[in-house]
Amino acid sequence: MTVTNHTALRTVYREPAARAAQKVLDHLDVHCRNFIALSPFCVLSSADADGRADASPRGDPPGFVKVLDEKTLLLPDRPGNNQVDSLQNIVDNPGVGLLFFVPGLNETLRVKGKAEIVTDTELLAPMTERRRAPLSGLRITVEEAFLHCGRALLRSRLWDAGVQIERSSYPTYGQVLADQIKGADAGEIDQSEEEANRNRL
Repeated sequence: MTVTNHTALRTVYREPAARAAQKVLDHLDVHCRNFIALSPFCVLSSADADGRADASPRGDPPGFVKVLDEKTLLLPDRPGNNQVDSLQNIVDNPGVGLLFFVPGLNETLRVKGKAEIVTDTELLAPMTERRRAPLSGLRITVEEAFLHCGRALLRSRLWDAGVQIERSSYPTYGQVLADQIKGADAGEIDQSEEEANRNRL
């Protein structure tokens, strides 16, 4: 069976407990703000004008996403490949989702809202890391925020060092790209990435 409407969906899943809806806030309370202050990593989801979705990892020292007030976040954009997929999406469609992680905690924090790209140097200067201010930031107006239970991370054993793979069991970044891009040199790519990781984070 293919599920194509909400009624059919509820034949598969029972109604949620009242608490699931009650925990959804329209602002960042003290617990949300503390979680964000502890978080060194989040996933940013966005979609283009046609609704095609994307997700992008974002990371920096804990608290790199700044809480400006209970309804506003500021997410810095750090150096990358300049493809700016997420930023292009946001120009066309401001709706975003954020999923915050804190190493060692199994719960995650989910935030939904509307984003705008800002380049105000005075606003971005306090977010300087490694002597480099971000070129832009996402100012996100919070519409929903809630703590997500820990079962997904418990099932995956995400923080369990005992299940980490040996790095040699998966090709390097350069080896993957050399297989995917005609004429690409794996060694050159890996060397370039190592240099970027040392000097251009």
